[in-house]
Amino acid sequence: MELESNLKNAGLTGNEAKIYLELIRSGEQSANELAKRLSMDRTLTYTVLNNLIDKGLVNYIIKTKKKFFRAADPSNLLNAIKQKEILVQELINELNKIQRIENVETQINVYEGKSGMRSIINLVTKYRELCAFGATGRMYELFYESPALVKELVKKKHFARIIASPQYRGKQITTIKNIETRYLKVDSEVTTTIFGDYIMLHIIKEKPIAILIKNKDITKGYQNYFEVLWKIAKR
Repeated sequence: MELESNLKNAGLTGNEAKIYLELIRSGEQSANELAKRLSMDRTLTYTVLNNLIDKGLVNYIIKTKKKFFRAADPSNLLNAIKQKEILVQELINELNKIQRIENVETQINVYEGKSGMRSIINLVTKYRELCAFGATGRMYELFYESPALVKELVKKKHFARIIASPQYRGKQITTIKNIETRYLKVDSEVTTTIFGDYIMLHIIKEKPIAILIKNKDITKGYQNYFEVLWKIAKR
């Protein structure tokens, strides 16, 4: 069920996920065989198979005037994502051309929920280094794609220093290559992250919320405090 659920998260309908998984697991089959195995209407099975063919996820061969369907390479699941990525990137380029840029020294924005947290992550990953204190590892655990994202950042030689309470020792975030962790016994649910000209304060509880501040002087002040804490924190 987990694979089926993840396939739906990747963009397939429920019936598409069922048929694709069946072909992956059992190999080449006719539409009739699939319909029987999945207790699915034969006409619906053909419709779903045609949809999967259009998506590049199923192909077929003809034997004795009969079609037999096969699952295509699973990497083809990325096709729709890549197409959407190209479209969105072109859209971003067009929007950047017409966006009115305000020359302000300070920006303060509040982000809520998973979508808000993802917006901040997209910003954070543009910077090669970051520092954080009060780290809990919950931001990492919030997203299923975190391991893949961190792997890519490590490959690009991004680096982080984090200070966490000893109670979080052993959390996944503290075991990642290119993240150096030290510990201070402080009871806090709030993480403060410093990167570029930004300070982010976030808490991951029932509803994730983050406050993002852009100001060079504020960032410099927080960075100075971090360096003091870093020296007294234990490895």
